[in-house]
Amino acid sequence: MTYGVILAGGIGSRMGGDKPKQYLTVKGKPIIIYTIEKFLVVPEFEKVIVLCPKQWVEHTKNLIEKHIAPAKDRVAVIEGGSTRNETIMNAIKLIESEGNLNDDTIIVTHDSVRPFVTHRIIEENIKAAKEFGACDTVVPATDTIVEAMDNATISNIPDRSKMYQGQTPQSFKALKLKNMYESLSDEEKDILTDAAKIFVIKGEKVALVQGETFNMKITYPYDLRVAKSLLEDETDD
Repeated sequence: MTYGVILAGGIGSRMGGDKPKQYLTVKGKPIIIYTIEKFLVVPEFEKVIVLCPKQWVEHTKNLIEKHIAPAKDRVAVIEGGSTRNETIMNAIKLIESEGNLNDDTIIVTHDSVRPFVTHRIIEENIKAAKEFGACDTVVPATDTIVEAMDNATISNIPDRSKMYQGQTPQSFKALKLKNMYESLSDEEKDILTDAAKIFVIKGEKVALVQGETFNMKITYPYDLRVAKSLLEDETDD
């Protein structure tokens, strides 16, 4: 089985205000609803699991009831964990509790604040995860990447043609991800930035899926203005 896993644990500190950015309204709907809708149109998903802070679970359920009630039975809203990877593990625990966790179970994990993900990107994630066990959505780096080991002076300028910027979705064989995560030491867990790095640490291949420059993450107030413009273009079309 294949599951969509939408990560909505951020508190939006860089956006300002007292509401997590995924709940900000753009053209009449919260950002998180646009993201959920993109997943609900993918027929391969058995269920779309949304993970958010405990205090936002009921609010998220209410938003789904208001905006996408006909499809609400395909959405489960549960509490996330203390870290991104613990949040993903909570999703896997739910799948396991329903008796659907096995070697073939696929999860497509995605940031709730990337509402412009395309059907093509999601479908290619599912295909790559089935074939390779893990994949990451990326776009080629357009700016020169500078490495500064001391955070003060340049130590290396890598070949830009080999550099990519990571997006989401990141997709995995769920049982394999769970087993590898549980085998990590505390020190290894401390250096994790995302779930794909678990596979890298363990020496496993992570396939690349071509993303889109407009598959942006809404992080800062400027991003919100861009998102509004993009949604207006979608409405016009």
